[in-house]
Amino acid sequence: MPDKAKVLLDPHFRKMTEIFSAADLERLHATADVVWGRDEPMPAEDARRELSEATAVVCSEWRYGPLPDETPHLRAVISVSGAFPNALDYQACRARGIRVLSAAPAFGRQVAEMALGLALASCREIAAGDAAMRAGDERWLHAGNATTFMLYDQPVGFIGYGALARSLQPLLAPFGVRIRAYDPWLADGFLRRQGVEPVSLTELLEASRFVFVLAAPSSENRALLSRDLLERVRPDAVVVLVSRAHVVDFDALTELVLAGRFRAAIDVFPDEPLAPDHPIRRARGAVLSAHRAGSVREGMWDIGEMVVDDLEAIAAGLPPRRLLAAEPELVGRVVSGQGTKR
Repeated sequence: MPDKAKVLLDPHFRKMTEIFSAADLERLHATADVVWGRDEPMPAEDARRELSEATAVVCSEWRYGPLPDETPHLRAVISVSGAFPNALDYQACRARGIRVLSAAPAFGRQVAEMALGLALASCREIAAGDAAMRAGDERWLHAGNATTFMLYDQPVGFIGYGALARSLQPLLAPFGVRIRAYDPWLADGFLRRQGVEPVSLTELLEASRFVFVLAAPSSENRALLSRDLLERVRPDAVVVLVSRAHVVDFDALTELVLAGRFRAAIDVFPDEPLAPDHPIRRARGAVLSAHRAGSVREGMWDIGEMVVDDLEAIAAGLPPRRLLAAEPELVGRVVSGQGTKR
């Protein structure tokens, strides 16, 4: 390995100042010799020439063709998109000891904060109350709370127990909630050790007053929340959708919310921007957000912090600990095309 790590830094579509604070960029340059480091995409032929000496590649997607035969120093490919790179030979990476890492955990704090806010906005009818005040038809005191309810002491369900769920869980702790979780990629014993109760998806939907949809999109969970399952949601519940609309039968969700079957708080949609005439816009029981949960400036800097932390470890000959590693049992099942382009 070279005396100083060489990092090919090609984050496009991300911008440098979007993901790196000034302090983390300074740390990066102290840790490694940075090649490229611009907002524009690095020409693929130039990148391939640099791969022979690179210790790590930081990119939003693998755009450089087949992994070259000679990459003796390469130890990591790091995606800053929030997904794992497509078009990368994972088997070759494993054979050569090249770690493939994703910045997905960097979205945990900001999305979790928004998920909590959306849940409270729905159950306490914050947006509706604001709209009523502005229109001059508000209801005061008890009359204004006729259909509101509290988060405190309520049963909560997590669909998916990845980085988003693990960031949300401590935010919910002061509310004294009981958390059930459904995640077929995690063993029941592990979930219990995290302080959540593993249950079937049906039991979660029937028991939870607040259902947080936090699962990453995969080849196995498209429309996981089918119409039949959505009809099992409690009529007094809130469904908070902040991971991907991929996981939900969105047409069924829309129809059920319009019918007043349950409430929903939604940050992600099947097609974005959302069509102006989409019926979910008319749903009084929905709180809507334009995919804003994961694009807060301070939150985006978590990407750069985690990337530099793990590059420091790699340069020191240590294993990276902060980013999400591509596990051979799971990486082929993740829908990488559903990256977190926030």
